Amino acid sequence: MATASPSVFLLMVNGQVESAQFPEYDDLYCKYCFVYGQDWAPTAGLEEGISQITSKSQDMRQVLVWNFPIDVTFKSTNPYGWPQIVLSVYGPDVFGNDVVRGYGAVHVPFSPGRHKRTIPMFVPESTSKMQKFTSWFTGRRPEYTDPKVVAQGEGREDENTEAEIPRSTWVCLCPIPALMLSFCPQ
Repeated sequence: MATASPSVFLLMVNGQVESAQFPEYDDLYCKYCFVYGQDWAPTAGLEEGISQITSKSQDMRQVLVWNFPIDVTFKSTNPYGWPQIVLSVYGPDVFGNDVVRGYGAVHVPFSPGRHKRTIPMFVPESTSKMQKFTSWFTGRRPEYTDPKVVAQGEGREDENTEAEIPRSTWVCLCPIPALMLSFCPQ
């Protein structure tokens, strides 16, 4: 009797969104979601989440600490469309409206182990002076209706974004490296 070869593999993502540095902003929260290919399917855990609001630390670093846990497992038949995590950071503007303070995305690490990723963040920018004035006046800055577009290259070629937005940190902690990538019969 021949043994069946594995037909799917599992990817366990266990970690946290640790902290961020946005020196000019305070009282921020973040959302995460995953973007992945059509052969991928979540099998356990949450694909999306929203953190608590945090204030800057009182030391010189002025770090925003979330320690926001992430725990999700995916299965797939091939690595095409490897999952990416998309972070969106929001906070109040001068009028008290929640506005986007940064978007960023990074692939889930390809190798088992403990990994730390720093994600560059950006904010969409109005394309004309009239749009900039209108968005300032109404308190509604440009933002994506679906933040998952951040992880996709299609349709973003002519997009204006602000440069040098501070970075957010996402930490992927895998305390049991042997279980991060395992092969299982379907």
